[in-house]
Amino acid sequence: MAVPPSYGDLGKAARDLFSKGFNYGFYKLEVTTTTNSGVCFKTTGSSNHDTGKVNGGLETKYKLKDYGLTFVEKWNTDNTLGTEVTIENQLAKGLKLSFDTQFAPQTGKKSGKIKSGYKQDYINANCDVDFDFAGPTVHGAAFLGYKGGWLATRCPLTHLNPS
Repeated sequence: MAVPPSYGDLGKAARDLFSKGFNYGFYKLEVTTTTNSGVCFKTTGSSNHDTGKVNGGLETKYKLKDYGLTFVEKWNTDNTLGTEVTIENQLAKGLKLSFDTQFAPQTGKKSGKIKSGYKQDYINANCDVDFDFAGPTVHGAAFLGYKGGWLATRCPLTHLNPS
C-alpha cells in the first residue's frame, strides 16, 4: 500500500470546484518563471469586479536539494512579508518540518507556525503549532492504512492553550 492521503486532501476536489475556475466577477493573473540557477519567481494579481479591490503578490522559492532545504519569501500588496523554511527527509525518511512566519511592518503584527508531517507506507500524520497573540494552537491529524485498502483516521485535533 502507498502512503494514505492527508486529512486536508479529503474533499479537495469538491472544494476546488467552487474556488478554481468559476469566479464570476473576479479576475486572476499568475505568472511563474524559473532562473537558470533554480530560483522560482511567481507574481500574482487579482481584481474583484464588484468591490474594485486589487491585490498582488510576489513569491520567490529557492531549493538546496543536497540539504533538503526550501526557502520561500512572499510579499503582497497588504505589505505583509512572509518567510517559510522547510527541511524534508533529512532528520528521518518521510519527515518534513517547516517554520512559517508572517510580519506586517506597518502594524508590527507578527505570527509564526511550526508544521510537521510524517509520511510512510500505511501512515500519514501531521501536527502544526500556530503561535499568535491568543496563545499557541495545536492542530493534528493522522491517517493509518492497512493491507487491502482499509483506512482509518483520527479526526483533526485542535487544542487552544489558554493564556
